[in-house]
Amino acid sequence: MTNQIEIDEADRALKEKHRGMWALGDYPAVASEVIPELGPALVAACGISAGDRVLDVAAGSGNAAIPAALAGASVVASDLTPELFDAGRAAADRAGVELEWRQADAEALPFAHSEFDTVISCVGVMFAPHHQRSADELVRVCRPGGTIGLISWTPEGFIGQMFATMKPYAPPPPPGASPAPLWGDEDHVRELFGDHVTDLEARRQEVRIGRFGNAEAFRDFFKKNYGPTIAVYRNLGFDTERVAALDQDLVDLARRFGADDGTMRWEYLLVTARRT
Repeated sequence: MTNQIEIDEADRALKEKHRGMWALGDYPAVASEVIPELGPALVAACGISAGDRVLDVAAGSGNAAIPAALAGASVVASDLTPELFDAGRAAADRAGVELEWRQADAEALPFAHSEFDTVISCVGVMFAPHHQRSADELVRVCRPGGTIGLISWTPEGFIGQMFATMKPYAPPPPPGASPAPLWGDEDHVRELFGDHVTDLEARRQEVRIGRFGNAEAFRDFFKKNYGPTIAVYRNLGFDTERVAALDQDLVDLARRFGADDGTMRWEYLLVTARRT
């Protein structure tokens, strides 16, 4: 029988693996060069303004935390992977704002109950493996009547389909881990939050990506810079046939979403809710 010590050890090992994965490559380049519009869109949707106390969960290099600070909020940017903070601090310095940067697990946040007016996550918390734990933590640290705001890639959109494309080449997920793109399904999010929130609004929207001139450029950029993609390629090792197959599958996927036309459209779910 598995005991609690073994469960805790397995969970710690899983979190270290996640931390290492997101430290691969250059996620700050992905955030700043490919999807810079998402953070400001989330901040605007949440109505963040001067004097608000804001927590950005799984903040990465601050693609939403920095816009929140620019709106005048007092912001804590938290992430499991502190290796991303140096780029975030540099970006905040360039923007002329100050934030607090804290290493934190989205499933066990080191903050008090009801500590924040607004709790946000921009394509971040969706990658924590245990969705219910993360949802419960988002609610716990938000004050009653405060706002929870999320942007998550949808299963049907480009990034959701990219993970589906990579799945046959990746190692099996650990027991109990849920697929990240489920956070982009409105029914799943409503079930996670239940009656802990009210006024939940969910809107499917698209971000236009003009960073890549063709499908191969997309593949090569993500192969070099995006931690989950790098990790899948590393799983293949020196299996040249499977590497070539994944190379082609990613190119085919990017072409289906318009990469060769110079503009791709990536769908996401924007969720805002009030803590009850």
